[in-house]
Amino acid sequence: MPVRYPDEFRQRAIELARTGDQPVAKVAADLGIATSCLRRWMMQDDIDGGRREGLNTDERAELVRLRRELRTAQMEVEILRRAAAYFAKEKLSGPK
Repeated sequence: MPVRYPDEFRQRAIELARTGDQPVAKVAADLGIATSCLRRWMMQDDIDGGRREGLNTDERAELVRLRRELRTAQMEVEILRRAAAYFAKEKLSGPK
């Protein structure tokens, strides 16, 4: 599982990368994170700030939550479908 960095660390890293004094790769290396990670943080910050199209952080979290709920509901429906089929079959065969 990826390491979760504190929000303050992320914001400071984004600020350092955006100053333009050093390349993004150098800033990332100095901070001990991957360049792709820093670029992804910068892109998400642009989306959250309205400077770029896409799902902001809150919308992304809601989407993850809703997908998880949907998977759970689908599993519950499948379990109930199988249980109903089992009991219907048992009822048709009669008591033993």
